[in-house]
Amino acid sequence: MKLTMAQALVKFLDNQYVNFDGKETKFVNGIFGIFGHGCVVGIGQALEQGGHSLTYYQGHNEQGMAHAAIAFAKQKKRREIIACTSSIGPGALNMVTACGTATANRIPLLVLPGDTFACRQPDPVLQQIEQPYSIGITSNDAFRPVCKYFDRIERPEQLMTACINAMRVLTDPADTGAVCIAMPQDVEAEAFDYPEHFLKKRVWYMDRRIPSERETDAAVEMIRNAKKPMMIVGGGVTYSDSYKSALAFAEKYNIPIGETQAGKGQIPWNHPLNMGGVGVTGTGAANAIAKQTDLVIAVGTRLTDFTTCSKWGFQNPDVKMLSINVCAFDAFKMDSVAVIGDAKESLDRISGKLDSYKSSWSDEYKNAQSEFFREIDRSFGVKLENGFSQTRALGIINEVIADDSVVLASSGSLPGCMQRLWKSKSEYTYHVEYGFSCMGYEICGALGAKLACPDKEVYTMVGDGSFLMLHSELYTAVQERAKINVMLFDNSGWGCIENLQNNQGTDTFGTRFTMRTDTGLDGEVIVTDYAKIAEGYGCKAYRVTNEEELYAALEDSEKQTVPCLFDIKVAHKSMSDGYDSWWRVGVAEVSTSETVQKAFEDMKENIAKARLY
Repeated sequence: MKLTMAQALVKFLDNQYVNFDGKETKFVNGIFGIFGHGCVVGIGQALEQGGHSLTYYQGHNEQGMAHAAIAFAKQKKRREIIACTSSIGPGALNMVTACGTATANRIPLLVLPGDTFACRQPDPVLQQIEQPYSIGITSNDAFRPVCKYFDRIERPEQLMTACINAMRVLTDPADTGAVCIAMPQDVEAEAFDYPEHFLKKRVWYMDRRIPSERETDAAVEMIRNAKKPMMIVGGGVTYSDSYKSALAFAEKYNIPIGETQAGKGQIPWNHPLNMGGVGVTGTGAANAIAKQTDLVIAVGTRLTDFTTCSKWGFQNPDVKMLSINVCAFDAFKMDSVAVIGDAKESLDRISGKLDSYKSSWSDEYKNAQSEFFREIDRSFGVKLENGFSQTRALGIINEVIADDSVVLASSGSLPGCMQRLWKSKSEYTYHVEYGFSCMGYEICGALGAKLACPDKEVYTMVGDGSFLMLHSELYTAVQERAKINVMLFDNSGWGCIENLQNNQGTDTFGTRFTMRTDTGLDGEVIVTDYAKIAEGYGCKAYRVTNEEELYAALEDSEKQTVPCLFDIKVAHKSMSDGYDSWWRVGVAEVSTSETVQKAFEDMKENIAKARLY
């Protein structure tokens, strides 16, 4: 079939399917694009020509549209994607951050940036970066460190091996992440006689991987020898639909559960064994149990520093690590005994060999959970004399919105408040990007989640700092008639980082949004009317300064059909606290400040209590 490279690419993508547990799904929903000279007459022409079922979505910032694509894939549990195409140079580079977000979170993202001419005849072209030590380097080489697969198509026939390898990575639960296929603009338009079998329907099987019997037996032996095991449920449980097996395992053997950000929301929030989020942004209940446990059963988690409290959270001197993960790279972290396999298959096989085992936990986790439930109620009920508490606002939202609503967050203090306090009342509704904690993901992600589940209400929790950084896809949401609800918590600064700064002995500096004076950025706090910005885009906007206004706005928003923005003015430093956790940051070893000196000494003490690897 004689096609241009770009036409063949579109036809190939349109015919890719995945099969998970016997259910077949079309893998590529469509393509986000911002057209420029690197793609508009190549892949743009191929999309315009038709003959395919891919939906074209018009992005308005390349990073933003790629973040929307990540959220779409995350909400679809990695079984459906939207690809992203851009021009060369700055348009392409804008997607690099999103690729980092996708790879860190193990979410499939396919980016198709335009590139300079393979023939080099018109070099240097507009937006080309020239490096005298290698003329073959282009802006797109910046994708290499943040992608799980990178290829540049310098001849049209190279498309075939590139596409097969791209799909191999995108559909691999152990190795998925960002994939970049760079497309020189002349090659996009070159024709080739592509074999028909390359362009026909192709099914990729996302089979559940079975652990070896040796690994299963080793896990059984570890659990049998443990008195107080604890399970940590991660994103692997979410994406593999394994939460029922995880919960059944915990119930059968009396094992309390802690959740990561990616694993939260599948186990009922008020289940007797669910201690809630674990780690730096975790609950007092989960962190108390983590300190006592003698065996951590990590299921589908990367064991990041936020989950492990920088490897400090497990204080029992006899604690051991058992990690169940499809990805060997993750399974061996923290010197774990590794079970390399699907979460459901692994837990079911281990359970089949444990016989009558029961942990020796008694009332410790029950008491810890009861105490933290009281703390949730206290935090959600905080009423201030001067201002509106962030936790109170969050509690009202949690109370009012429909149980099946999807909620998002990504950066600042809100993910911490969410992991500690949010009561998830339905599966697959808690959507927090915290593998990269990328500022600006929130509104873009809300659009992607809404495209993935158009029949559900989507609420994104975003700080004023993140809103200022990136909200371009709010315009796309208006354009797509995608009703999202942007809950903008305005505390006039980067409140989370100010807290970190203050907690490590440094006075507030550069983290409040204030006017410049003769002595620096220490003037009056800037008051911004974010509602007016949203109204300018065509959204419905609400100005909220107290709980009565929030209740009224939430009720009215249910009648709306356009995106809604809630400009919620919250009091400075009214977010939730940390609960018996520690996070290692680089505190200054030498300082003229006594508080910084003390923070450094505290850090040394905590490092001595933490595992080294």
